[in-house]
Amino acid sequence: MRIALLSYSTKPRGGVVHTLALAEALAAAGQDVTVWTLGRGGDQAFFRRVDPAVRQRIVPFPDGPSEETVGERVLRSIATLRAAFDPAPYDITHAQDCISANAVDRCVRTVHHIDHFTTPELAACHERALTTPYAHVCVSRTVAAELADGWGLKAEVIPNGVAFERFSAAAEDGAGRAAWGSRIGRRYVLSVGGIEPRKGSLDLLEAYALLRERRPDVRLVIAGGETLFDYRDYRTRWEARAAELGVEPLILGAVPDDELPTLVAAADAFAFPSVKEGFGLAAMEALAARVPLVVRDLPVLREVFGDAARFAATPEALATELDHAFGAPDPARRAAGRALAARHTWAEAARRHLAFYRSLLA
Repeated sequence: MRIALLSYSTKPRGGVVHTLALAEALAAAGQDVTVWTLGRGGDQAFFRRVDPAVRQRIVPFPDGPSEETVGERVLRSIATLRAAFDPAPYDITHAQDCISANAVDRCVRTVHHIDHFTTPELAACHERALTTPYAHVCVSRTVAAELADGWGLKAEVIPNGVAFERFSAAAEDGAGRAAWGSRIGRRYVLSVGGIEPRKGSLDLLEAYALLRERRPDVRLVIAGGETLFDYRDYRTRWEARAAELGVEPLILGAVPDDELPTLVAAADAFAFPSVKEGFGLAAMEALAARVPLVVRDLPVLREVFGDAARFAATPEALATELDHAFGAPDPARRAAGRALAARHTWAEAARRHLAFYRSLLA
C-alpha cells in the first residue's frame, strides 16, 4: 500500500513524534510510506533520524515578514504544502493536523484533540480540517465522543504507541541519569511541552511554589516548547508570576532526542497539567521510564492512564500529589504504569491503521 502521512513541522511536537513513529511502524510492516511536512526556518530534516525505509518530503517554508500574524502564517503554510503535494501516487493520504488536512482535498484525518480558536483564520481552518476529510481517526475514546457529539462524525479509535524500550532502558542508564542530576543540581519535577495555555503552565507554576514550601530543594524543569503559535504574551505573564512567587524554574527548551529519555528517567516526578489533550504521549513515556506521574483530572486522562497516574484538578491538588510522588514509594502504581506503557506499541498502532485503511479502500 502506498501511504502518505502529512504533518506541519519537523520540530519535536507530539503530533510530529506520532507521525514519524507511525510511519516507521507502517514501513516495518512492509508498506510504502512517505512523510510530507514543511521545513520551517530552513529545516531540511526532522528533529531526529528517520528510518531510511520511510521516504521524506520536506517542503521549504521560509520565514515570513516580521509583521505576519499567526492566521496569515497558517494560511501560507496551507498554501505552500498544497502547492507541493501531489496525491496521485498514493492509495491513502493521511493528514495528522489542521494545516495538512486543509492542504489536501481528500484525506483521512487523525484528530489528536479538538481546539477552540477565536482567530477567524484558525477557526475556519480547524472547522474545515474536521468536516472535509472522508474518514477520521482519534487516539482516545474521549476525543472520538467529542467529535461525534459536536460534529456527528464517527472516528476509528486507535491509541498512540510509545517508544517503550528507549524510555525503559533510560531508567537503567545510571550514567545518563547521573549526568542530568549533576547538571540540574537537585531533585526535580519535569514537564515536557513548553510554556503555553494548553499545557496548563500557569497552574503548574502555582503548584510548584506550593510544593517548594514543603520541599525547598525541589526544582521545576520544563523541556520542549517549539510551536507554530505565538504565546509570547502568555510567556510574559508566566515569567511575571514566577517573579512574584519567587521561584526560578529551569527552562531547557527543545532537548536533543537522544538525551530526552534520560532527562525523563532522572526526574523524581512528571507533571502533566494540560487543560486539553487527546492522549498524553509524553506522560506515557514517563511511565515507561518508571517515573511517578501526576496529571490533570480530565476524562481523557482518566481513560488513558487509570490507576497508573495521580490526578489533580487544581494547583493545590497538583502540589499535594507531587509531594506524595516525592514521598513514599508506590510500587503498585509504578508497576501498573510500566505495564500500561508496554502495552502501547507502535507495531499494534500500525496494524490497526492498516486494517482501517484496507476497510476504506474496500
